[in-house]
Amino acid sequence: MKITKNGTVFQLTFMPRLFPVNCYLVEEEQELTLIDAALSYSGKGILHAAKLIGKPITRIVITHAHDDHVGALDTLKQALPDVPVSISTRDSLLFSGDVRLLENEATSPIRGGVPKRIKTRPDSFLQEGDRIGSLEVIASPGHTPGSIALLDTRNRSLVAGDAFQTRGGAAVAGVMKPFFPFPAFGTWDKATSLQSAKKLQSLNPSLLAIGHGKMMEQPNHLMKKAIIEAEQKLYQGS
Repeated sequence: MKITKNGTVFQLTFMPRLFPVNCYLVEEEQELTLIDAALSYSGKGILHAAKLIGKPITRIVITHAHDDHVGALDTLKQALPDVPVSISTRDSLLFSGDVRLLENEATSPIRGGVPKRIKTRPDSFLQEGDRIGSLEVIASPGHTPGSIALLDTRNRSLVAGDAFQTRGGAAVAGVMKPFFPFPAFGTWDKATSLQSAKKLQSLNPSLLAIGHGKMMEQPNHLMKKAIIEAEQKLYQGS
């Protein structure tokens, strides 16, 4: 596991050289919020990172219900039974294996590793505008129907799940990058993903922290470039 700090954000990267999977600890004055739960074996590393920082994990937030974002959730809940787990109302359905589409959703099938063995159930369900400590919930569907991002209201750091990637080249979810194509394979709807990417870029974040790849400071130009590429590919595809 590799730990990278930028301001209030600690990026925990598992398999950094081969298949980087990130989760995040966001530091508050006296506590930590864990965003995502990485891989099935990641629990020990996440707990160790919190111990190094010297503050307790008091909240767990899941950006979307894919295996590489919820892998260690059962382990963590066993170690931290009183810590609440939150996810969007929409993606909470995926926890029970329900991959049916809702009315008015794009008809693309839900893709990616939807969890099948996770026993933990969310304690609370998130909507756009909800607050978790210093973090504001931003609805960002596309990679999954209920994907969310978290914006730190203190410094505008944005933890965006798989709405973007930087591994293999900066890209909006759904845009294939040959050197790291996996987020594209797991994306539900490219058009919805593109709209969410534009929404996140309009927030003018100071830091972009994503599920796969390095964090990027002052990412506005990078996000714009990725959005233009996504638009071009979507137009060509249509």
